[in-house]
Amino acid sequence: MIKILLVDDHAVVRSGLKMLLNTNPEIEVIGEASEGNEGIKKALKLKPDVVVMDLSMPHGKDGLSATTELKKLMPEINILILTMHDDEEYLFRAIQGGASGCILKSAPHDELMAAIESVAVGDAYLHPSAQKRLMEEYLGSLKGGSDTYNLLSDREKEVLTLIAKGYSNKEIAEQLVISVKTVETHKGNLMEKLQMKTRPELVEYAVKKGLLGYGI
Repeated sequence: MIKILLVDDHAVVRSGLKMLLNTNPEIEVIGEASEGNEGIKKALKLKPDVVVMDLSMPHGKDGLSATTELKKLMPEINILILTMHDDEEYLFRAIQGGASGCILKSAPHDELMAAIESVAVGDAYLHPSAQKRLMEEYLGSLKGGSDTYNLLSDREKEVLTLIAKGYSNKEIAEQLVISVKTVETHKGNLMEKLQMKTRPELVEYAVKKGLLGYGI
């Protein structure tokens, strides 16, 4: 029996998933939560085999943060990300955070069952379009040798270029019409991907890449 914890901010979605999953005699939904913090508490208490985690939960802790925190508290737990957006940036961040797989909410019922069964036994699962993009990213990194520039999202590349031009986080936020917090998040992500820790390192890297119109 695979014990499931559902974490989604929509009660109707949780109810529908519960009804669907309980039609499988090998699956049992043992708990529900409406946001990340509640999901973490329920997981620690109920110890499910698989947590089916919604990625976008605007009220409370989101699925990405909850996944990262829960994996630190329960390294053995398997988390399947459930999302309606086919966004590669958040997908890869979820995998980096410890998720065992990702599936779209629009996926057929049998695909959801297969995904749960896969992650329950410790295997990874990615929906087909994610698999294709992951392979494209991998091949792109091979073409670029050890250069991880191709792993940056378009927004991260924009932030990198503006940082190299000397703009502050506030000025970057104004130029890209996003919040300062979002700029800081993108900056943190690109520094992690490029394995750099300081702004001067980013500037030197951007110059070498010719992002300022000249290189060294």
